[in-house]
Amino acid sequence: MAKATPPFRADHVGSLLRSDAVKEARKKHFEDKTLSADDLAAVEDAAIREVIAMQEDAGLKAVTDGEIRRSFWHYDFMGGLDGFDLVERDEGVQFAGVKLRPIFPTISGKLSFPDDHPMLEHYKFVAENTGVMPKISIPGPSCCHFRTADEDIAPAEYKDIEAFTADIAATYKKAVQAFYDAGCRYLQMDDIFFAYLCDPKHRAEKKEAGQDPDWLINRYAWMMNEAIKDRPDDMIIGMHMCRGNFRSTHAAEGAYDPAADAVFNQTGVDIFFMEYDSERAGGLEPLRLLSKGKQRVLPGFITTKTGELESIEDLQRQFEAASEFADLDQLGIAPQCGFASTEEGNTVTFDDQRRKLDLVVKTAETIWGGV
Repeated sequence: MAKATPPFRADHVGSLLRSDAVKEARKKHFEDKTLSADDLAAVEDAAIREVIAMQEDAGLKAVTDGEIRRSFWHYDFMGGLDGFDLVERDEGVQFAGVKLRPIFPTISGKLSFPDDHPMLEHYKFVAENTGVMPKISIPGPSCCHFRTADEDIAPAEYKDIEAFTADIAATYKKAVQAFYDAGCRYLQMDDIFFAYLCDPKHRAEKKEAGQDPDWLINRYAWMMNEAIKDRPDDMIIGMHMCRGNFRSTHAAEGAYDPAADAVFNQTGVDIFFMEYDSERAGGLEPLRLLSKGKQRVLPGFITTKTGELESIEDLQRQFEAASEFADLDQLGIAPQCGFASTEEGNTVTFDDQRRKLDLVVKTAETIWGGV
């Protein structure tokens, strides 16, 4: 039987809670140095098979590895690029009431995507162990710029922001082709910094650093489009946007208005996963800028930050409101973010996670008659 292909009415962002066995094995390998890489991989393999089965049992038609082999949603991918190095320091990035572990990306040389990037094999493992559509989520191109401080960029040519972002785009273009060659037909890029650049605080920080936040929004859209514009016709690109997700906390807020036109009409992306679970995301009005056609938006009305389960009735009302700005046929449902953007995970239980995924599927069946 042929696999159903995206876009789907029911989907999820990608990351899933790590089991105690995985956390213990990763600690033994990376910190205690008492577990071999092969033995760690065996533990992770078993856990990934379990989460694939869980996603399939929930009725989802696209599954991921839950990012179980990663410490962070973004840095593991970035650290695998040529020219990128991850450095541990004393103080981490500030979220609401908590700080991220102090890992920082630095650039030591010319950027490129290596032929042996480990996430190519991560994708292949999912593809070999599912009967539905395998998906992998990686950080979007904007992450490499937004998360790297100027003082951590060694190559002189990258002091020119246009040269720097052009090389990021070229690196991602190579990555897109490499994932396609590995069999990937559904690639998601988490380009959350479009949403950060809608936050007055982050906009002010960029201005203080001598960067125009609106120019950055347009440049980030150009980077994404440059990376994906030559992809084969049978490859679908998704993009996730949120305002931070670390142990159920956030790092930004503000409506999508400053970025919506660039996101919908300049990136060339097929599917948009958009955080919409709280007032931090603003109103639904930006959806009016979605082009008519095949693009699809999956508003994240279902939160991953708490275990409280939303009601079908409330979700239906929210979609009625969204349909005032975008055709209901161009909408679907996904949670607002992943359940574990870092290996620590959000403050929800495994049962909460499963009930949320079940609700995603049930909502799609209720509103559209299927997933």
